[in-house]
Amino acid sequence: MAVAEHTETREVIIACAQQLMARKGYTAVGLSEILTTAHVPKGSFYYHFASKDALGEAMLRSYFEGYLADFDKILGRDDHTWAERILQYFASWIESQSSFDCQGKCLAVKLGAEVADLSESMRVALLDGIGDITARIELAIRAGVEDGSVPSTGDPAATASALYELWLGASVVAKVNRSATSMNSALDHTRTVLGI
Repeated sequence: MAVAEHTETREVIIACAQQLMARKGYTAVGLSEILTTAHVPKGSFYYHFASKDALGEAMLRSYFEGYLADFDKILGRDDHTWAERILQYFASWIESQSSFDCQGKCLAVKLGAEVADLSESMRVALLDGIGDITARIELAIRAGVEDGSVPSTGDPAATASALYELWLGASVVAKVNRSATSMNSALDHTRTVLGI
């Protein structure tokens, strides 16, 4: 198998797994369903992944890579203050979650509690992804304090973690209620916490 074909097949499997698991969850999706959707024979799966857990880890890492690239675009908007960039990030969170079908846009929300006790490698992939997100929020808070658009909030790292946890919880409640009310409240609380 050529390198390009190997990479393409691997990415197709990851994309199909992400789409299915975002909708149904990790345990509800079997390898047969993923491989049928991806049009990949079962023998080929094990050429790319040692197990379903290895696929799950690769899928989460791929998901966070795309998520962080989108976040970096928001942070790179030098025509906005850092406070505006922070609020734009959280507004984009509401936009991506408010359809409630989660087609690949909310794997941390969808799979976080489910896989944390099932797979150590997936738990670590989630932990790494969340760490990268909170590090970017912290960076934005620090930069906002520096440019004067965000008043000093105490410890930016603790504030970033608390805000992410607030939004993760608000997203779960939004899924249960099928309403963006909890996320709109989180946005109001974010403004209060940051003084913006």
